[in-house]
Amino acid sequence: MSNVTMMELSRELDEQFDRLLKECMVSGEIDQELYTEYDVKRGLRDANGKGVLTGLTEISDVLSYKSVDGKKMPANGELYFQGYNVKELIAGFEDRRYGFEETTYLLLFGSLPTPKQLRSFVRIIKSLQELSGQFLRDVVMKATNKNQMNALQRCILTLYCYDANPDEVTVPNVLRQSLQLIAKMPQIAVHSYCAYRHFHADDTLVIRLPNKEMSIAENILQMLRPDGEFTELEAKVLDVALVLHAEHGGGNNSTFTNHVVTSSGTDTYSATAASIASLKGPRHGGANLKVQQMFADIKEHCPDYEDEKTLTRYLEDMLDKKVFDKSGLIYGMGHAVYTLSDPREVILKEYAKRLSEEKGMQREYGLYERVERLAGEAIAKKRHLFKPICANVDFYSGFVYSMLGIPEELYTPIFAISRISGWSAHRLEEVVNNGKIIRPAYKYVGHHRSYIALDDRRE
Repeated sequence: MSNVTMMELSRELDEQFDRLLKECMVSGEIDQELYTEYDVKRGLRDANGKGVLTGLTEISDVLSYKSVDGKKMPANGELYFQGYNVKELIAGFEDRRYGFEETTYLLLFGSLPTPKQLRSFVRIIKSLQELSGQFLRDVVMKATNKNQMNALQRCILTLYCYDANPDEVTVPNVLRQSLQLIAKMPQIAVHSYCAYRHFHADDTLVIRLPNKEMSIAENILQMLRPDGEFTELEAKVLDVALVLHAEHGGGNNSTFTNHVVTSSGTDTYSATAASIASLKGPRHGGANLKVQQMFADIKEHCPDYEDEKTLTRYLEDMLDKKVFDKSGLIYGMGHAVYTLSDPREVILKEYAKRLSEEKGMQREYGLYERVERLAGEAIAKKRHLFKPICANVDFYSGFVYSMLGIPEELYTPIFAISRISGWSAHRLEEVVNNGKIIRPAYKYVGHHRSYIALDDRRE
């Protein structure tokens, strides 16, 4: 070591790592034509982009086509929870505070609750909200980090240690654990963010406990805001957003992850943490944040929101990978299932408009509406597409959260707070039906080789 400086050693290690990296890239690369040769359903999708059927569920249904004279035609999207159209559910919740709680009951138990059942269910959820002072101190407040999805995942996993019976995979035990997670996740997410801001941005640490008289949506706002105040419309809009994000079929990435992990027989906390890991990804739950970043970039380069020619040119440059993150994507546009419209986007857009009027942000709302229209036209033109391109729910969700004063770090955790209802319903469905472990096949396309002794291998 005396004849080798640390700088030389570091340079040598860097060179060795670069060599290993090149070998990894070469070794891991698969001939893309083999996917066609062996008819591999990449991403579990067929050649037309339709998801491969991997299971059965009664929890939700996602529709995007209709049959006309025996032909499959694009249609306005529809979403059903346990057989009920989400559009009708939200219309029915208009004058009620506990829409998300009622939706959660529906997803878990298969039917809409009676007034008495809903009151009882809300009381149960509120009784399970509390986190012990020890958990807040030792788990939420320590080892804080900027990415709140990782913080949420860490806290969920650690709840395992506070459960007297964490590993039992029976319906009663999984239901108990699911209800506790649904109740506790809002507090975990908000307090994790507040702790991070306190220790890393010198913000005053204010810990507001859940108010037993408030709904989950109302509590998120009152725990997050220094003065604990919010308007009736703000709470309603957040409640609607939670309902819309609560469930979206068994095939979405995070829910399918929950099915896969649950089928192995693992515990509820591990299955939920796996779903959170999936939802964190920018191709899934993290998309709403990318939309907000994209709009910040659009506002910077197109300050005249009404100038459609400039907006169109910029959107085309975005598709040509010249501006923003140069990915060639317009975030929030397009969906794997929906064609003419995403019903969640249609509903949330209307509430975004109402909230923008209360906030005096009609100009910003106009920009979103304009970009939505122009982006669809630009994508169809640039990509020579005949299939319609619609905005998805992520297009307006970030805008709604920004108007509600929710920090960007909590955009995806809010999604998780909502989707835990769907994850729990699907986990329970998997446990109730006691299915086989989910194990799809992978085709080996390498070569068999004879072993070569170490001393006989050429440098």
